[in-house]
Amino acid sequence: MAATPAPPSPQAAPAPFPRAGIYLIADAGTRAGPALVDAVEAALAAGVRLVQHRVKGPLTRAAVADARALKAAVRRHGAVLVVNDRVDLALLAGADGVHVGQDDLEIADVRRLLPPGTWVGVSVHDAAEARAAEAQGADYLGFGNVFGTATKADAGPPRGVEALAAVCREAAVPVYGIGGVGADNLDRVRAAGAAGAAVVTAVLGAPDPGAAAAGLVALWAGDGTAGRPASRP
Repeated sequence: MAATPAPPSPQAAPAPFPRAGIYLIADAGTRAGPALVDAVEAALAAGVRLVQHRVKGPLTRAAVADARALKAAVRRHGAVLVVNDRVDLALLAGADGVHVGQDDLEIADVRRLLPPGTWVGVSVHDAAEARAAEAQGADYLGFGNVFGTATKADAGPPRGVEALAAVCREAAVPVYGIGGVGADNLDRVRAAGAAGAAVVTAVLGAPDPGAAAAGLVALWAGDGTAGRPASRP
């Protein structure tokens, strides 16, 4: 009789996920190719230290090239790269983490595929989902959408800062607010107790992504003298 295969060995827990303030979502649907990489490079130079590459659709050579270019950029600035949904793309790019949604792979299955020490973040929409994700080993939570967004068709209705604050009070891991966050409401996300705010169009939709990112970084740090970038569309 064949021997029963042993279960996979548990991985060592990764280091705590950074509380980085501004979390830039490098959305390939907003900018792509060199334009995306250049905008992210400018944001990194302005002080952003956490980037998520979000690309929908099939895995392509262009997506892999963009992900590898983003990884090289974050490495130059001592920052972190997370890939949205795609474990295969994260592996090919050597990303530092993967972010999954409620209908994506289970956290345990993601960890079986990734090198030890890789972070796994989870999108949550309420306190119950946040508790479940944390119990399953999520390294951080992305809560939203907070204010309403046009960059993600399935984001659902706005949840509001009160719901964000409730999750932040209960969670032991960092919580990032996402969805319609810009210069005009960034202070509300910070006041809710979030570790940071995930932004898309507030940076990628700005005429000068570097200046927009610099303004957001300064606002998160509480520098009231910083020039506010244009509000997101």
